[in-house]
Amino acid sequence: MSNAEQILHDLWRQQALPQSALSQVTFTGATPCLPSSFAVTAAAQSSIAAAALAAHSLGQLRGSGPTRLSVDTAQAAAECSGLFAIDGNTPPSWAPLSGLYRCRSGWLRVHANFDHHRDRALQALGLKAGVQTSREQLQKTLLGHDSVAAEQAINEAGGAASALRESSDWLQHPQALAIHELPLVEISRIGDAPARQLPVLAPQSPPLHDIRVLDLTRILAGPVAGRTLAAYGAEVMLINSPNLPNIDAIADTSRGKLSALLDFNLEQDRQRLDRLLQSSNVFVQGYRPGSLAGFGLDPTQIASRSPGIVCVSLSAYGRLGPWAARRGFDSLVQTVAGFNLDEAVAAGTDEPKAMPVQILDYASGFLMAFGASVALRRQQLEGGSWHVQISLARTAQWLRSLGRDNRGLSCQGINACDYLQTYESGYGVLSAVPHAARFNGQTCIWRYPSAAPGSHPPVWPIH
Repeated sequence: MSNAEQILHDLWRQQALPQSALSQVTFTGATPCLPSSFAVTAAAQSSIAAAALAAHSLGQLRGSGPTRLSVDTAQAAAECSGLFAIDGNTPPSWAPLSGLYRCRSGWLRVHANFDHHRDRALQALGLKAGVQTSREQLQKTLLGHDSVAAEQAINEAGGAASALRESSDWLQHPQALAIHELPLVEISRIGDAPARQLPVLAPQSPPLHDIRVLDLTRILAGPVAGRTLAAYGAEVMLINSPNLPNIDAIADTSRGKLSALLDFNLEQDRQRLDRLLQSSNVFVQGYRPGSLAGFGLDPTQIASRSPGIVCVSLSAYGRLGPWAARRGFDSLVQTVAGFNLDEAVAAGTDEPKAMPVQILDYASGFLMAFGASVALRRQQLEGGSWHVQISLARTAQWLRSLGRDNRGLSCQGINACDYLQTYESGYGVLSAVPHAARFNGQTCIWRYPSAAPGSHPPVWPIH
């Protein structure tokens, strides 16, 4: 099984970054500390280190001095737990109908954290939409369905579900084959532009100070990316739609961000967004491939209006293949890609077993932040507009490539409650885990407390 240092070195080489920078990173703590047969702890620790080191590498181009970076295994594991509380209350992670169900043949995982996804799944199976349908009723109905057929019906109806597959079956699936040769962090030049001269950093300034990031993400991986960039000093503005729901974790993942509302169906709001883009360095979005093109927000469209920008795109299953436009979440990709069965076999149980944290979301989020800083560095050195692409499914293939050790399931694990710190927030008193990367031994500090959508106007502040 690969360790965090080996993984970081590989990520760094893949992007042809200066090898001398690697000597500035220290990994501390015992590994593994998350009970899994996969390299979950090392994936968390290395992806956080990659994001931090890439930001620092960009900062050095802007005049920052030498910095020692460190990432502790337990801190990284705690951050990836996603644990948080508001006024002492921890919201439930899953809606009542979300989870794994036995079918006539196989198992099916249903994602029902959003009411509209829940209702479309229920209707696809001939059940009544809404809270009146119980988990027991859904289970009884699915016992009469084949898992793959139910998966197809629910997704075609606009819901979100995945049939449990063996890893060998997934590796031969057309979707897995379509993305197999894609880079884990795909960075491509999408337009010509002069290098944007970033301000020289003042002493003690964080490495991404004065970098403006528009964050159009909603679930977990994308919001984690924006929160991570904010931890390194970027000015991040979260853009929400007034017509779409959010998950409770927005209180945690909005640390460090401004939060504005825009309705892209309104011409005046599209114009407001365009004005924001004109002076943004990074545009991050987590919608399905092609879904924003109708609003003029395809990366090439954005680059034509804001030359020199870095666009970062997240998808569930990748930009190629028959499932490129399919809805997906960490739990669904874990299920379909064979992790739940592999963990069950390693643990000696017949019940499918999820990994201990939503590592595909968290690692993908940190890799998005890594890719953003790498592309910003290229923009400084080469000019151009750039596009960074990450998918949960490709991150899953990467995680599998890191090797396995069944002994990892017996590790003691951590109590994430031991790592909680208290923050001000617009939601109440927020208890959450700090960012695991340390710069010269210091914890990263977010400029803004997390705030409810619409708390700020959709204009960049003047400091």
